[in-house]
Amino acid sequence: MSEYIIEGGKKLEGEVVISGSKNASLPIIAASILNKGITTLYNVPNIHDTQMMFEILRKLGGTVTKKKNKVIIDTSKICKYEIPEELMRQMRSSVIFVGALVGTYGKVTFSYPGDCDIW
Repeated sequence: MSEYIIEGGKKLEGEVVISGSKNASLPIIAASILNKGITTLYNVPNIHDTQMMFEILRKLGGTVTKKKNKVIIDTSKICKYEIPEELMRQMRSSVIFVGALVGTYGKVTFSYPGDCDIW
C-alpha cells in the first residue's frame, strides 16, 4: 500500500485527475442498450473491463466513439440479443448486459461469464 508522509511548514498545492468509477461505468454502459439511441458518458476509466463492454456493444451492432474524456455510445441499430462467448468469457461483469437485453428484446443468449473459478 502506498503512503504519503507530509511534514508541516509548507503549503500543499496541486491538481489530481481522478479516473471514473469502474463499478459505476459498467452498468451504465450496459443500460445504454435500453436507450436505443445516443448515450454520452464522461470520465469512463480506460481499463480492460470497459474496453470489453464496448466490444460487446459493437458485436451487438452498436457504435462506440471516444473523444478525449467523452464516450459516445449509439445503440439505435442494435438488433442482436446474443452475447458472443469469446467476449462473455473475458470478464465476469459481462453478465450485466443480460438485464438490458431481456428488457429490450424479452430474451438473451449468453454463456457463463469468464474470469471466475466458480463456473
